[in-house]
Order: sequence, then C-alpha cells, then structure tokens
Amino acid sequence: MQTQRFSECNHSLVKSLFRYSDRDLLTLFQRHPEQGKYFVAIFCRYSPIVYTLIAHSARSPVQGDYLFALTWRHIFYEMRGLELRDRNKRESSSFQNWLINITAICINQANLPPVESINYNLQAASPPLWCYLEQSLDILPPIARLILVMSKTFRWSPTRIAAYLQAEGEEMTPTLVQEQLARGCRLLETNLPEDIREIYLGESEDVEETESALVSSDSAG
Repeated sequence: MQTQRFSECNHSLVKSLFRYSDRDLLTLFQRHPEQGKYFVAIFCRYSPIVYTLIAHSARSPVQGDYLFALTWRHIFYEMRGLELRDRNKRESSSFQNWLINITAICINQANLPPVESINYNLQAASPPLWCYLEQSLDILPPIARLILVMSKTFRWSPTRIAAYLQAEGEEMTPTLVQEQLARGCRLLETNLPEDIREIYLGESEDVEETESALVSSDSAG
C-alpha cells in the first residue's frame, strides 16, 4: 500500500482548521454534529499514520483500503463519546495515542472478506464521506432506504425490486420504484451536512456523484 493523498485535505474549509489542536477539533466535533468539517480535519491530520499502520498488516491493497475505511468508521462513532481525561480531570492520554490504539484494535480484530467480494473504492468514497453517507442513509424513510440499497448496492432492476416488494405486501410498480429511488437519492444528499456537501460534492445539484459514492461505500459495510 502506498500512502494515499486525499483531495479534501486541500479544501479551504478543512485547511482553515489545521491550526486547531486535537482536543479543540474533538470538542468541536462533539458539540456540532451537524457539521462534518471537524471530523474531516482530524482525518486529514491522522490518515497517514492510520494508513501506514494498516499497510504493514494488510495482505493486499484492496483489503488494506477496506480496513482503512472500516477503521475510520469505528473512529467516527467512538469519537462521539470520547473523553480524554481521567477522574482527576488530568489528561490521561493524547488523542494520537488513543487513535493508534483504536487502529491496532481494528487491525487485530479484523475479519476481512476475500478480495473478490470487496467492492469498496477508496477514490470514490473517502472514509469521512462514507461515514456521513451512512448516517444520512440511516435516517431515510424505510422504503426509500430499502429501494436505494437494492438498486445501488445489489444493482436490482426496478422490475425486480417491485416484484420483491409486492411479495412483501407492498403495492409497488416499477414506475413507483423509480420515483422512490429518485426521491431517496435527493434525500440522501440533502441529509448530508452542508459542509460535507461543499467539501465532497461541490454543492452540485447533480446526484450522480452521491450515487457513485453510495455504491462504493455501502458495499463496504
């Protein structure tokens, strides 16, 4: 695995945060969950370390990229409740040490699938974008979410999706499936934090880039 370069690290929203300490970025991330730039800034700061650690354990670049994404997804959720102080209010460990420990845990506990069954594409869905896409997907209406996953992840046709839903008792036609799919894609993008849309999608009204990232990232889950 060669060290990856991530274009989001050059975005003005992210570069403006580089002067903040780890603790400041962590605090801002926890206090402002509606903004994604703080997590992106942390990712840009520490992705080289995490990537290098994983490079020494991965059997292939594909599995390495997959584990890299899984590790950052784990970091994303763990950071929400992270407290770096002990009972005496003294700093018990640095954020960097914590992150290295989390990475080691993910490496040691990883049960990676065969290369041929991994569809994750690091270039199509950087880990922060994947995390926020997953978060956005979780709050979609159930039917829209199901149709979106069946279409973009499993590549089912509208006819096949309609047949499946009809068998489950839903009144659904291929035309309605296409309508729900379009609605789901719009909602998926709308539900993303505004700064994440600006960093990764350029606030484009075209949902094709969002769909492409969803295909890559959701298949990694």
